[in-house]
Amino acid sequence: MDDNISISNTRHSLAHLLARSVLEHYPTALLTLGPAVDTGFYYDVDFGEEEFSDDELKKIQTTMRKTLGSWNVFTCIKISIDEARDFFVDNPYKLELIDDIETAGEGVSLYYSGPEDAVPTKDELLKASSVIVGKGFVDLCRGGHVENPAADIDAKSFELDTVAGAYWRGDENNKMLTRIYGLAFPTSEDLREFKTNREEAKKRDHRKLGKELGLFTFSDLVGSGLPLFTPKGTAMRDAIMKKISDIQSQFDYQSVSIPHITKPDLYKKSGHWEKFGEELFHVKGMESEFVMKPMNCPHHTQIYASEMRSYRDLPLRFVENTMVYRDEQSGELSGLSRVRSITQDDGHIFCTPEQMHNEIDQIVTVIEEFYTALDMWEKNRFWVSLSVRDPGTPEKYLGDNERWKEAEEALKDAAEARNLDMKVVEGEAAFYGPKIDFMFYDALDRERQLATVQLDFVMPERFELEYTAEDGERKTPVMIHRAIAGSLERFMSVIIEHFAGDFPFWLAPVQIALLPIAEEHESYTRDIKKQLKKAGYRVDISSSNDSLGKRIRGVHQQKIPTFIVIGDDEVTNMEFNIEERVKDGKITAPLKDIVESLGNWKQS
Repeated sequence: MDDNISISNTRHSLAHLLARSVLEHYPTALLTLGPAVDTGFYYDVDFGEEEFSDDELKKIQTTMRKTLGSWNVFTCIKISIDEARDFFVDNPYKLELIDDIETAGEGVSLYYSGPEDAVPTKDELLKASSVIVGKGFVDLCRGGHVENPAADIDAKSFELDTVAGAYWRGDENNKMLTRIYGLAFPTSEDLREFKTNREEAKKRDHRKLGKELGLFTFSDLVGSGLPLFTPKGTAMRDAIMKKISDIQSQFDYQSVSIPHITKPDLYKKSGHWEKFGEELFHVKGMESEFVMKPMNCPHHTQIYASEMRSYRDLPLRFVENTMVYRDEQSGELSGLSRVRSITQDDGHIFCTPEQMHNEIDQIVTVIEEFYTALDMWEKNRFWVSLSVRDPGTPEKYLGDNERWKEAEEALKDAAEARNLDMKVVEGEAAFYGPKIDFMFYDALDRERQLATVQLDFVMPERFELEYTAEDGERKTPVMIHRAIAGSLERFMSVIIEHFAGDFPFWLAPVQIALLPIAEEHESYTRDIKKQLKKAGYRVDISSSNDSLGKRIRGVHQQKIPTFIVIGDDEVTNMEFNIEERVKDGKITAPLKDIVESLGNWKQS
């Protein structure tokens, strides 16, 4: 059996075990749904007037492990819709599910789990007054379990985790239920590793580190999902943008700038209005209605369309670092990971079909160089998702079928030419074209989608973009959407957690800390700061108000990569010790030589 199916079946089986154990302690509770999830399982329960909290988990878990030893079978028992309604007559949640089953024209299946020698017959089951049958349990279920829980599930490979509230079927108009989460993995070692990584993830949480390192903040007066970046956070953002700009400068990108609002007509013509209309912020002017831009590509088409183009002008590569705005639901907002104001390192290339393959390859070059600078471009540490159409839902996509095939093949060829680890994923394409997304694994082996390349034959046609071909005919260009970091806010959340705030020198918000030993050294220290800043470094002075030891500890807490202590010897000899906080490296030299040596650190 496939490992993913096997662990999913294990987790689903444990959801049954959880439900049965809950009823042993709370016999009047009403069970609803209990699926497997990525890290384990849960069951939503209506406890009525009874209280249930995290404090109750241990006793339920003990009962689960005790009961598991006698569960050696899962058996399906088919019954009719009417029989199902009679069996669950006192449970309105199960009755609602049975109504859905009837509407879908499906059959009803119950699953008995428990001791093999106590499996009830259908008649015995229908006469039972409870879903608990001895040490066994019966639940409404489509299936997907292990055959022998006692033998197939290690009692130490799962545990109950947390309690949360959840609306019935995710609808806030329905009753709030109690959701009991459990963790489950193939082995106890896997469970321990997950819990260790989760604790490490809490330490690395970008919301926590962002506050500690002073990178960004939120304000109730400004609004949720609208981050405010401090000077340090802005220094990081600028460093990211500069790195990308420096790398792609070899390919003749041209910077453009567009307004943050537009008439709705632009998005109606592009096709975005129908797809994203509910996410738009509306702006009422004195005479006209506008919307805040949720993406930049339609604006960029209008720069292309502003003058006649020839094949000699192509490719045209427009790039812009700018914010877009999407009205996300408040419950989906999360630190920098999901925001309403999104900064994009956006690029759009307009080219001929013959130039398409070379342009894609150049974009991949930029992606490779950028993520190499982050030490993330390593074998087995990333893969690319080739997102194509779902052939079963052609109505979701715009454009000609042959053009789609051509675009999908072009991206596939580009990935294969670079020998990239590629997987084809159906149904994940944008509505206007296929794409390749670069999926990186962070320091905790979490998969993160970052850079993207998207081919688009649809929008140039909708906007009637043209160029004069070599034969004199008017033809439609290909449009390539590309983002190296993607959403800068989300990218920063990933990078903060990946490095745990301990950034490479080129990315660090403050690269060098200057520590004057005493007040009489501060004037000289300010002169050194000016010289280092002039050389292009981000420098901060930690004044002599606190002890030197405390200030060095501050360097470690703020994760500043290098520091220089300045005292009498430095002032007299004009030689300095610049020390690396983590690597214990040290350069002792005049400032001029240190600046030259730092040039190597600056890129790493």
